[in-house]
Amino acid sequence: MTTPTVSRTADGLMPAPIRAAYMTLLLFMALSGFGQMPIFKRYYIADIPGLGWLAQFYVTHFIHYVGAALLLGVAAYYLTRYLVAERSRRRLSLYGAIQGVMMVTIVATGVLRVIKNYEGYYLSSGLIVFLDILHLAAVMGFLLVGAWGLTSRKRWTRIR
Repeated sequence: MTTPTVSRTADGLMPAPIRAAYMTLLLFMALSGFGQMPIFKRYYIADIPGLGWLAQFYVTHFIHYVGAALLLGVAAYYLTRYLVAERSRRRLSLYGAIQGVMMVTIVATGVLRVIKNYEGYYLSSGLIVFLDILHLAAVMGFLLVGAWGLTSRKRWTRIR
């Protein structure tokens, strides 16, 4: 007789295919975000066969916007799932709180950076530079803390 397999989502983890898609999404968000800066062309990374798209501003811009929409969708799904179904039996860990604050900072600065592109909205050049640096710093922090959490098997939530 075989033993029943336990779903990996029972402990609050993402299923493996969704986790792989999330990691791929983060990779493309990082690549396209850094592609908004001319570093790939400047340091000849875009000259490597297959990576020429990294030097195309409008390609990376489009990928970043589509990725941001997908990332917002994933975040909204898991936040809603936590608040509706799991909040009574799970609580946010310190790691999850840190990652959550960084994610909110990324989203807020990203939204303000999008708004500055619309006609009729004016943001001072100092504020734009501040938003750019804060967005980049929050992304770097999110990725570094995420890599640490991945290697040390940290979880966003813990059982109450």
